[in-house]
Amino acid sequence: MILRLILGDQLSENISSLRNANKADDHILICEVKSEATYVRHHKKKIAFLFSAMRHFSKSLEDLNFNLTYIKYDDVNNTGSLFGEVKKKIDNNNFKKIVITMPNEFRLYSEIIEWENKLNIPVEIKEDDRFLCTTEDFNTWASERKQLRMEYFYRNMRRKYDILMDGDNPIGGQWNFDSENRKPPKDGLNVPKNYAIKPDKITTDVLNLVEKNFKDHFGDLKPFYFAVTRQQALIVLDEFIDKRLSMFGDFQDAMIEGEPWMFHSHISFYLNCGLLTPLECIKAAENAYYDNRAPLNAVEGFVRQILGWREYIRGVYWYKMPDYKEENYLEASRKLPEFYWTGQTNMNCLKQCINETKENSYSHHIQRLMVLGNFVLLAGINPDEVHNWYLAVYSDAYEWVELPNVTGMILYADGGILASKPYAASGAYINRMSNYCKNCHYKVNLKDGKDACPFNYLYWDFLIRNENKLRNNPRMGLIYRNLDKMNSDKYETIKSDSNIFLKHIENNEKV
Repeated sequence: MILRLILGDQLSENISSLRNANKADDHILICEVKSEATYVRHHKKKIAFLFSAMRHFSKSLEDLNFNLTYIKYDDVNNTGSLFGEVKKKIDNNNFKKIVITMPNEFRLYSEIIEWENKLNIPVEIKEDDRFLCTTEDFNTWASERKQLRMEYFYRNMRRKYDILMDGDNPIGGQWNFDSENRKPPKDGLNVPKNYAIKPDKITTDVLNLVEKNFKDHFGDLKPFYFAVTRQQALIVLDEFIDKRLSMFGDFQDAMIEGEPWMFHSHISFYLNCGLLTPLECIKAAENAYYDNRAPLNAVEGFVRQILGWREYIRGVYWYKMPDYKEENYLEASRKLPEFYWTGQTNMNCLKQCINETKENSYSHHIQRLMVLGNFVLLAGINPDEVHNWYLAVYSDAYEWVELPNVTGMILYADGGILASKPYAASGAYINRMSNYCKNCHYKVNLKDGKDACPFNYLYWDFLIRNENKLRNNPRMGLIYRNLDKMNSDKYETIKSDSNIFLKHIENNEKV
């Protein structure tokens, strides 16, 4: 008799921990526990989404005649931790071992590997083969390279799975169409309405639970429209392929006020908790290209996000942990501004992205990287504070995907392991890729003074503050040559404007 523990992001009937389960003797345990819901103050919608998806998944397993115990958050005897619930189950039954699929967060893995000694029972941790590259394969690839560049990893994965390939060559004659996927928004774009699922009784019960128990957590709980079953998640995928994919490539970097969903797929919620599998999403997009329903630049860009970036990020996480979490190459130390929790700022781009995050527990990758991320990079915000925010506010955020994106891409805190240079930009980038600047308190065309876009002077201040770390970066040479051309008055004005602005945010004054 085996106890098989299913975690909240392992909601797949073909998860490795369920494989070869004996339905007559083995027992499945799924738990809603306080320790997992509160180790950061997760967005209310994120908690509701996962609890509802977990409850629906447990029901599907019961329908398949598995023996299952489901622990609800408000059960009277809930111990509040995974270990407590596992121990309770072990103490009351004669299990010969515990089987679990590899957790996707190092903190939880570190805890589980201690259970064997604490519980005096074997604990078997199985590979999470929902991912398309094993940690062992990634470690082998990484150990043979001085630089861990995603592009080369991605090419290997394309070859391995024969995706968008013409023999040994990429279809279209090139591996990457990113240069075609950076069009700014234009007037008259017809963004499809986001697909919304009406809550059933299970979800309604969860919404009431979250409203009662997580009142002080960030975010809007309602309206709630996420898919919470595999069947619903497949509908979301189909909707993307049919209605959004054809425009996704051109406008994947574009941002429009009042349009949080744009042409993105919105399937990361379901991929990361197990309701969808990566290969089925990749194949759906590839088939759309072969059926002439979507252009190559759109399909390749979507495939690269899943087969390339998602697998690469997960590989880097396990290759570099636990030291990776402590990286702070630029020695950033400032506290996260309070407005990241309230949205109360005069900077319209930040206000839009924060409020949409509050409403939806979602923003797309350019909002996360080039608006929200760009600001915390330029302002020198402490990585721990940034990590906790990103991990808490997004429903697709788990440490394996959040930490490398924040450490490597957003903050350049790893000194270039992930990205070859910091993703820093002035207000001109935001103005080019969005319409946010039109309704902003600040003027994007002004470079200094109280009415100037703060991104403009913070950008140069960031380069000045971190010159000893960045000047010798070969991709930063032109930028620093431009800095060298500035006269002393301009140089001092940048530092003065930045100092005044940063003092305002340190004092929690509205900016």
